[in-house]
Amino acid sequence: MASIIKIGSRWRAQVRKAGQKSTSKTFATKAEAVRWATEIENSSAVTTKLTVAQLIEKYRQQKEAAGKPIGKTSNTHYMLNNLASDEFGLGPVRVENLQTDHLVKYCERRLKTITPATANMEITQLGTVLRHTKSLLNLRIGDVVGDARPTLRHYGLIGSGKARDRRPTAAELNAIFEALAERPRLKHLRDILSIAIITGMRRGEICRIRWLDLDETRRTVVIRDRKHPTEKEGNHQEIPLIGAAWDIIQAQPKKEVNGRIFPYAPVTISNRFTEICQELGIEDLHLHDMRHEAISALFEAGWQIPEVAAVSGHKDWRQLKRYTQIEPASLHNKVVPLRKAG
Repeated sequence: MASIIKIGSRWRAQVRKAGQKSTSKTFATKAEAVRWATEIENSSAVTTKLTVAQLIEKYRQQKEAAGKPIGKTSNTHYMLNNLASDEFGLGPVRVENLQTDHLVKYCERRLKTITPATANMEITQLGTVLRHTKSLLNLRIGDVVGDARPTLRHYGLIGSGKARDRRPTAAELNAIFEALAERPRLKHLRDILSIAIITGMRRGEICRIRWLDLDETRRTVVIRDRKHPTEKEGNHQEIPLIGAAWDIIQAQPKKEVNGRIFPYAPVTISNRFTEICQELGIEDLHLHDMRHEAISALFEAGWQIPEVAAVSGHKDWRQLKRYTQIEPASLHNKVVPLRKAG
């Protein structure tokens, strides 16, 4: 049976099972204590002496064994490194001792260099690791992340990302392309930037497409595993290579049929773009803003929602709207003349 006792400002849960040594744990809230005690009473799982860092390594191994390794240049890899790091205090903590205050301290340290939205992504990633590893390893751990979220949100330690409305001006784009033209070694960046502005493809999608994904007859390309809110894998989409996109791609060196058209690391592309903007004194412009530019330009050109979605990959208007910043002056030619009376 379980007993929940308040000790000062904290709550201690103690579970006794016949023939077994009693187990106890202290929590910041009563809800956490009750949830933990209930799970212990109803579970035949085992405790673990694994640290968070060790559990994350097991998660990586499980992903690799399943044929879905975590790429060394992916955001997931970066977030897992932070979660497992001694620097931010979470890595050395034993999983069975993990509590809300550990996540609070982790976020407080991380917020010195990142936003609450990014901290939220990392905490969500931790929840994914805990959820899947405890199932496979039959571990006796509760939903620490779920318990901690209300507290983290209340104190502003995690949050939602703010929708951006930044579009590059014509002058900014001209300056960027002129600067790239003076650097022959960055021709690939100029081409990737052009593809992004025309098609709205994300940097990772551009760097992932392969020659075998092209359809010469239809002038299309298949983007494999395209980002989707629920379908993490297998969301392949064929999009038209509109405007000059087809010719830009055809001009790339073709080494092998199965090779990538733009064999570059996405993070390197973003870093080079940021460096160029800094040199030119262009503030607060991200490579991802080219996706906003592409989608907004298609609407300004008179494209309908289904047509834009066929290029951008969005499934409904609610998702598409946040990427669309229409230039008010571009709407003058859309004015419908008033009907004459009588």
